[in-house]
Amino acid sequence: MSDFRIPFDNNQGERDIRMVKVKQKVSGGFRTLEGAKCFGRIRGYISTAHKNAKNVFEAIRDAFDGNPFIPSSEMQ
Repeated sequence: MSDFRIPFDNNQGERDIRMVKVKQKVSGGFRTLEGAKCFGRIRGYISTAHKNAKNVFEAIRDAFDGNPFIPSSEMQ
């Protein structure tokens, strides 16, 4: 309980969903299904980069440069 960098729970799925729920509440809901899908894709890409210990800003920049981060398919 002294290292606050560690989350209080071990439910990564819940934390991933929470961001979508916050986005819905802040914006009053997604305007279109396409907008919701785009948000999910972007958020999923950021989450994947973060979970693979990649710098998120560099991963986004690389994606715009046409060289997106693709995680290895090997199971650890």
